[in-house]
Amino acid sequence: MPEEVIDVEKFVEISTRASECRVKKLKDTVKLKLRTKKTLYTIKLPADKAEDVLKRVKCKIVRLG
Repeated sequence: MPEEVIDVEKFVEISTRASECRVKKLKDTVKLKLRTKKTLYTIKLPADKAEDVLKRVKCKIVRLG
C-alpha cells in the first residue's frame, strides 16, 4: 500500500533512498511519487511548490503525462 506524506522535508529526506521520483500532473495539483525498495510514497502539491521540491529531490525524476 502507498503511504501519503504531508511534510515536504520528510519527502525530500526519503528521496535519498528512493530509486526514482515520478511526477504526475493533474488539473490544479501535481502528485509526486517516490519509489523505494519496499514502499511507494506520495505527496500532492500545487504546481509552483512542486517545482521547488523537485529541485531538492536526490533521485532520478520521471515525468508522466
